[in-house]
Amino acid sequence: MKISKLVLWVAVISFLYAACNHKNHDTSGTVSPLTTLTSNASGEVAEAVRLAPEIGAIKLPGGYKRVEAAQGSFGEYLRGLQIKQEDHIVNLYDGRKKANQGAHYCILDIDVGNRDLQQCADAVMRLRAEYLYQMKAYENISFNFTNGEPVPFKKYAEGYRVKVNGNNLFWKKSTGADYSYPNFRKYLDLIFAYAGSYSLAKELDKVTDVNEIQIGDVIIQGGFPGHAVLVMDIAEHTDTGEKIFLLAQSYMPAQEIHVLVNPNQVGISPWYSMGYSNRIYTPEWTFDKTDLKRWRD
Repeated sequence: MKISKLVLWVAVISFLYAACNHKNHDTSGTVSPLTTLTSNASGEVAEAVRLAPEIGAIKLPGGYKRVEAAQGSFGEYLRGLQIKQEDHIVNLYDGRKKANQGAHYCILDIDVGNRDLQQCADAVMRLRAEYLYQMKAYENISFNFTNGEPVPFKKYAEGYRVKVNGNNLFWKKSTGADYSYPNFRKYLDLIFAYAGSYSLAKELDKVTDVNEIQIGDVIIQGGFPGHAVLVMDIAEHTDTGEKIFLLAQSYMPAQEIHVLVNPNQVGISPWYSMGYSNRIYTPEWTFDKTDLKRWRD
């Protein structure tokens, strides 16, 4: 689990650990089987990635067309995210290689940081926050700590820091205003340390009709442990209207964000279909369709 030097949370709540931040938990009951890619298949994937410099260029199965994404939307932002081209290895925060190199289709060209913080739900929050920061929508960047306390970036950027008095939290002006990107990353590290799937799941709205899935939606099981993946892109069949989607994740330990392969529908991988089953089998976690949630506007 993530261990922070900040001790204030020990006095506030005993279970203040971000979901999916339990490094030693057993996920054997929730992890779906994945056959390791053969060297030939891996080479084919690497070649496909080389031809797709960004998410929106990942090849579609025959008969499908990408759904529209409004200009300036979260969906447009996600489609424009760059894919790493120099290698096809998912690295951990400390530079080591992830043990399971068979779960990913491609890797986003975005840093993971140098601490074991940006794990599953953290990666989802990272991409949402990066979009809002790019749009200068600072007032909309806010996430809750695991105890439910909201921590808005705007207040952090104005120089306020979270303090504790007994079991009560309060903000104290500690420094000058700073909306710079390095300070934004420091804010995110604070969020990653004290938030996770448990808190994020409570912040999102349930999507009751899975056929209304949208780019930027989150498939999440909040808990200790829990997990979350982000819907990166969606396409629709031109005849049947069936929707398929791409999913991205980080995992444990903190690692580079990557688009997942589909271990159970190899014919359309890395795309997923809601029509396959009532469950969504990803390489390292199994979700239910009812786990689909959406950001609140």
